[in-house]
Parts: sequence; structure tokens; C-alpha cells
Amino acid sequence: MSEAATLNFSNEIVEFADKIAGLTLKQAKELSDCLKEKYGIEPAAAGAMMMAGPMMGAGGAAPEPVEQTEFDVVLTGFGDKKLNVVKVVKNITGASLMDAKKLVEAAPATLKQGISKAEAEKLKAELEEAGASIELK
Repeated sequence: MSEAATLNFSNEIVEFADKIAGLTLKQAKELSDCLKEKYGIEPAAAGAMMMAGPMMGAGGAAPEPVEQTEFDVVLTGFGDKKLNVVKVVKNITGASLMDAKKLVEAAPATLKQGISKAEAEKLKAELEEAGASIELK
């Protein structure tokens, strides 16, 4: 909207519109349910109203970040303790000593995929203790 169009509205209405535009999807759904249940008003474009919130400019609410639940453990380097890192990689992956060595030398290499945060942090600590550089993705 242009600045001139905004001046035609009362401050109270603009503040109310800003609040609605800043609702999260969950809050917009709750508002829609409340209007329907309490006042018998069924918004015709409830989906469009809910979608408008995240698409608004600086005044709109930012979408809530989704918390990551699965992690990949990626070996990015082995430092100067290659043998120690190879031994730990062998234990983690169950690979043969030769395959673990090839995997370490092929860094960056994904060692585990789709594991929990707790398990990923544990493996990261174990590998870093051995001298490896690790990234969790």
C-alpha cells in the first residue's frame, strides 16, 4: 500500500491490521476458529489470511524456524593424527581398517546420516578428541 492510502485509516485500525498480519499460522487458525465458534463468522478467505502473515514486508511476522531433528556427521579433515581418526571411524562405521582409511582420506566424507542430535554430538566429540574436524549438517 502506498503511504497516502495508509493515511486514510485511523491509527486504531492500522494497529489492529498490523496485529492480524503479524499472527503465526497457529494463531491465525485459532482466531478463525474463535470467530466461527463465538460469533458465527466463517471467514471466506481464511487460508489467504493465514498465508498473508509470512508474506508481509518488515511489519509481518517472520516464519518460525523448524528445529532440525536429524543430523549428518561429516568428516571435514583429520589433522595430524590420521591413525587415531581412522581407528575411531572404523569403530563408528563398522568398516574394515582399509575402508576406514580410504574414507578418512576422502574427506570431506559423511560418516553417519539421519541420526539424532544427541548421537551426532557424541560422535562429534569422540572424533574431535581423536583429532578430526567434524561438521554436523
